[in-house]
Amino acid sequence: MEFKQSLAQRIIIAFALMSALVAGAFAMGIVATVHLVEEKLISAGLGGDLQRLLLMDSVSDWSHRPEPDQLFYFSGGPGDFELPKDLRHLDSGFHEVFREQLSYHAMVEIVDGRRYVLLQDQSDFEERERVLFAVVLVGFVLSLALAVFLGWVLARKVMAPVVRLARQVRHRDQLLGLAPPLAPDYAADEVGELAVAFDATLGRLRQALTRERLFTSDVSHELRTPLMVLASSCELLLENPGIDQRGRAQVERIARACAEMRELVQTFLMLARAQHEDASMAPQQTLSQVADGLLSQWREPIEAKGLTLNFEPGNPPDTRYNATLLHAVMGNLLRNALHYTEHGYIRLALTDTGFVVEDSGVGIPEEKREAMFEPFVRGNEKRGEGLGLGLSLVQRICENQGWNVSLTNMEPNGCRFQVELSLSRI
Repeated sequence: MEFKQSLAQRIIIAFALMSALVAGAFAMGIVATVHLVEEKLISAGLGGDLQRLLLMDSVSDWSHRPEPDQLFYFSGGPGDFELPKDLRHLDSGFHEVFREQLSYHAMVEIVDGRRYVLLQDQSDFEERERVLFAVVLVGFVLSLALAVFLGWVLARKVMAPVVRLARQVRHRDQLLGLAPPLAPDYAADEVGELAVAFDATLGRLRQALTRERLFTSDVSHELRTPLMVLASSCELLLENPGIDQRGRAQVERIARACAEMRELVQTFLMLARAQHEDASMAPQQTLSQVADGLLSQWREPIEAKGLTLNFEPGNPPDTRYNATLLHAVMGNLLRNALHYTEHGYIRLALTDTGFVVEDSGVGIPEEKREAMFEPFVRGNEKRGEGLGLGLSLVQRICENQGWNVSLTNMEPNGCRFQVELSLSRI
């Protein structure tokens, strides 16, 4: 069973329910006991009074008169003492009799076939019962209110170390290598065991982060060097006048791939380190500058495939963004459009808040639309050697920078990616 209340609320509810159960049981017990005792006492008193009044018939001693709140009847009695018809069916013992709006306690005695009945007005008894019920009800409500208050106080005291532990765990400094352990701040109880478990988990997380930082540093050093060598070699080959046109085209292709690889390495390093505070150290460019650079890079392969490249420069603001990350987002969307479009066009439009990439390609089914941003997910047309990481990288970059990317289908076919750029991170 899933509870939607917080743990503190559950403690308060438990106290209230326990108090309601205990106080309710006590209240019902008190009412039942008082009612039983009063009934026994009244029946005993009425029985004594009835025995005294029996002398009126046995010895004709009329000095034994009923009390002012009592009515005495018996079979064959003279005048007002004659037994009414509504009492003739009563058996021996104690009864309650109701006459119009009045109620009476009745004691019945049968002697030698004659029936004797003594009635006593129970208005005082009912008044006492009402007072008793009111007192019990007020006591029940007060006990319930007290239970809620005590539950609230106890919940605050019980949850205080848990809340403090949660705040410490959420604090970003706990991921630093010099962060002190949490367990010494807590007693050797359940919260202390939880703190020990957090220490162990955070320790493993720190080790994983350390390994990741070392790995990214190694990648930065080991991959950039051979890429620099490849780029330099391409420049030297392009300066060679003896290279033919076909060879020159291949070398230029290798040079473009090296530049793209350098940008991807830088992008992955920035995402892996998640250093938002160092974003100002990255190269900054406007949306138009990034678009112009990518158009010069992708126009030739797009037109070589027989597609039309439409560019709408719009009038975007001069806000400067992280050039590496924005270049990766726009470049991956253009690459994805080229990869899945065989006929028609690719359109890049700049807007006041971002940019749009459209194509007339195969499109993406609605049921796979959200999954396309997951790693290693590719469209139905599995072309080339792509691993399905492009859109996943776009999604990760947008989440990292506070941007938003959305995907809709075009009519009759094709895709439309819209990227909204946030101004909070540059």
